[in-house]
Amino acid sequence: MSTILEVNKVVKKYGDYTALNEVSLSVPKGSIYGLLGPNGAGKTSLIRIINQITIPDSGDIILDGEKLSPKHIQHIGYLPEERGLYKSMKVGEQCLYLAQMKGLSKAEAKIQLDYWFDRLGIQGWWNKKIQELSKGMAQKIQFVVCVLHKPKLLIFDEPFSGFDPVNANIIKDEILALQEQGSTIIFSTHRMESVEELCDHIALIHQSNKLIEGRLDDVKKQFRTNSFEVGILTDNVEGLILAITQNYTIQPTNFKSLNNELKLEINLGNSLPNELLNILTSKGQVTHFVEKIPSVNDIFIQTVSK
Repeated sequence: MSTILEVNKVVKKYGDYTALNEVSLSVPKGSIYGLLGPNGAGKTSLIRIINQITIPDSGDIILDGEKLSPKHIQHIGYLPEERGLYKSMKVGEQCLYLAQMKGLSKAEAKIQLDYWFDRLGIQGWWNKKIQELSKGMAQKIQFVVCVLHKPKLLIFDEPFSGFDPVNANIIKDEILALQEQGSTIIFSTHRMESVEELCDHIALIHQSNKLIEGRLDDVKKQFRTNSFEVGILTDNVEGLILAITQNYTIQPTNFKSLNNELKLEINLGNSLPNELLNILTSKGQVTHFVEKIPSVNDIFIQTVSK
């Protein structure tokens, strides 16, 4: 898969503090790429470098085959976590101004703004001032400003902040639609459930270093523990537990019994699933037997807790 953004051994320091320590990333074209990490990991420093707000101390950035330069600003859309709209300006006036800064003519900007205002149901906001809008309403305007010039690369930093569940779902659908239309999206968030829903690739930065990068499915496979969630109906609980624990480990926090049905989480170690399944079927009726794949949240906590 071809890449749209390559980050090559980027270093950024602020005095004696290293924010990024030779970080390298490769963002595939057309992907939704989750940029993850705890507070202070270095994510915001990297995003600011990609947007040319700051420059790296060493290393370089390649955008669509070219070394990043000021001309690429018009090919990037950035939705920052800390919003940057002028509160005293009217919505329409401000959107036209920002669109022209991104390279659109006034006529092109008006066409795109009409489209997005209609699509998001905000046609009546044109003459409102930003200070008259709620946080969620202002967030919609910021989203429109970010995407209306149809950039190759979109960077969303906590895009659902300030939205109620209904409007968060609307923006989620718009992000997916933008991907279908060919945009590449870098998505930075602390909401791991949103990463599960949206991202196909992820990277995790912790303490200025990249620790994980890859397709989400492949990363999950790397963190598999060969544990299975099991449900079984049995009249002989003691005999079943004895048979299992002779060869396997039952996770104590995932042991439940209800109406003769046991729900267990069992770690197979180096054994094969069929071996455990044979034991289970000899002791009762198996109702559930599924490998437990770690969630992004599990992977995040495990990695940053080391």
